Amino acid sequence: MSETEGQLQDYSVDQLGGFVVMVAGAIGSLLLVVWQSKCHCKVNCCYLFQCERRPPSEEEMKGLKHQAKKLKDKKDKDKVTDPEKAETPRLIPEPEPEPEPQQIP
Repeated sequence: MSETEGQLQDYSVDQLGGFVVMVAGAIGSLLLVVWQSKCHCKVNCCYLFQCERRPPSEEEMKGLKHQAKKLKDKKDKDKVTDPEKAETPRLIPEPEPEPEPQQIP
C-alpha cells in the first residue's frame, strides 16, 4: 500500500471557508423551498425549533385577494390623481451652436 491512502490533502483556510459557505447555502436553499411551499409540512431543525407550514385556508385566500385588489386600486388611483407622478414626455432643448472662430488679420 502507498503512504497517501487514507490521508487528506492539505487545504487552505479559504478553501475550507468556501466549503462551509457552499454547504450552508445548500441547506438554506433547501429550507427556503420547504418553508415557501404550499404543502403541509413540519420541520424539526436539529431539535432546536419546529416549524409547521400549512397552506392558507379559503377564507385567508379571499382576504389576501381582497387586500391585493385594494392595494392595486389605490396604486391606480394615485397614478391618476397625482399629476407630478404621472409620466410626461420631457422635451430636450437643442444645444446652442458654437460661435464661429475669428480670424486674426
